[in-house]
Amino acid sequence: MDIKATTKTSAILEKALRAKELTKNEILHLFRTNNTMDLYSIFSTAQLIRENSFGNTVFPCGFVYLSTYCRNFCTFCYYRKSNDKCPRYRKTPEEVLKYAKQLEKSGVHLIDLTLGEDPYYTMNFNRLIDLVKTIKNETGLPIMVSPGVVSKDMLHELVKAGMDWYALYQETHNRELFAKLRIGQSFEARITAKQQAKEEGALIEEGILIGIGETDRDRVDSIIAMKEIGAQQTREMGFQPQPGTPMEDWLSPPLLDEMKYIALMRITNQDKLIPASYDCDGTKGLQLRLMAGANVVTSLIPPDSGLKGVAHAELNVDAGLRTVNSIEPYIKKIGLTYASRKRYVEYIDDYKKMLP
Repeated sequence: MDIKATTKTSAILEKALRAKELTKNEILHLFRTNNTMDLYSIFSTAQLIRENSFGNTVFPCGFVYLSTYCRNFCTFCYYRKSNDKCPRYRKTPEEVLKYAKQLEKSGVHLIDLTLGEDPYYTMNFNRLIDLVKTIKNETGLPIMVSPGVVSKDMLHELVKAGMDWYALYQETHNRELFAKLRIGQSFEARITAKQQAKEEGALIEEGILIGIGETDRDRVDSIIAMKEIGAQQTREMGFQPQPGTPMEDWLSPPLLDEMKYIALMRITNQDKLIPASYDCDGTKGLQLRLMAGANVVTSLIPPDSGLKGVAHAELNVDAGLRTVNSIEPYIKKIGLTYASRKRYVEYIDDYKKMLP
């Protein structure tokens, strides 16, 4: 490597470039270093590893937050059941299909159907199954669904209907911290649901929050846990305080922490997909996350749809700045380009071949 990191960091990164598994202490060292050349070396290595697996391409993904109703009381979430400050809506199947078609026409590679754990769907899951089936038939695109914890039967039917990805974030793998974040929810149930989804033939997106009271070791534990569960897409999101929640006065973590975490996910999960979200800091934040080793552009939303984001519910949605075309110049500025849809499908087909 033609970069002058400290000796220990260089040795760890050389090991990663040989595709050797890093120890927990080695990952922890990389996360904790603040040496300027170390950081340069970490990000450069993450970019090189991404290039070795994916070239200079990224994958744009469309986002439809179809229901902001939720039965849960998560302390970090804007859409928690008891928050009377957030907008509530439940889009009709016709509206969701309209937005999915707009996203397909715009050039996205995947439709991400996200909702709170809305009893309207979880108590009558045929509604969600029918929606997935319709969107699959009408767009032909891969589909990710994020419905919260659901039964194995529902997972089976969702896969039959056309669900390719099941997104279910643990947020943290520290059980005590999990209990403070996801009030009254089961740590084990979320893990089990992901395992069951894999058994049914779905790919898994796993994710954690940064800046919610976790330690450095907690962060490393999550990297290892996401790898062990076999998630084909892993993500982090920096906590964004939301009005009307118990954590509304918390501070967001430094963007550098997020970039380091993305880089370490890339270094330890070299051939996996890692999102960079527009939802947190707009185009600048998107570019920096991609420069840290991410290769999926998420949270692209049709303009004038009334749809919300997650971290920032309305950031540049109606201005039309969260579309494939509008962010393309920013991606090209950092030497990246969009992959073809065919290439994206090839990747997920390869992932599915490795499922148990």
